Amino acid sequence: MKLTNSQEEYIKTIYILSKTEKEIRVTDIAKRLGITKPSVNRAINNLKDLKLLNYKTYGEIKLTKEGEIQAQEILKKEDIVKIFLNKILDIEEKQAEKEAKAMKHAISPETEEKLEKFINKVLNLGDLDCDYDETSEKCKNCIKITAKNRLKKEKQK
Repeated sequence: MKLTNSQEEYIKTIYILSKTEKEIRVTDIAKRLGITKPSVNRAINNLKDLKLLNYKTYGEIKLTKEGEIQAQEILKKEDIVKIFLNKILDIEEKQAEKEAKAMKHAISPETEEKLEKFINKVLNLGDLDCDYDETSEKCKNCIKITAKNRLKKEKQK
């Protein structure tokens, strides 16, 4: 299922909020994205029709299993692009994050897969023996530190 850029941002935001909040409401999403509640309501109803979330008017918003899968894929793609820009091309982290948010919408699954393979090859991350969770800040920090150390060693050679 191909989502619009806007739908991807909503799914991603709901997923991230679900990791820190007990209940997610329209107001939470509106604040996080800096948009109006009526805009959120329209988007939520569209995502509900796509069976990506469960929602009853004025109630809690929860992603379905498919919604969670979509959110994880969106975050993974954004992370891959950000790592490529920041760690491989040496673009400043804030700039890489900003550009990755925009670029993730434009790359195909095939390009994403090739970027991921390239990053793993260059950074040699395939040997990390762990239960990597792309939503975990601890994992993201571990990858950053590992990648930074390995790149530093490569440059010294």
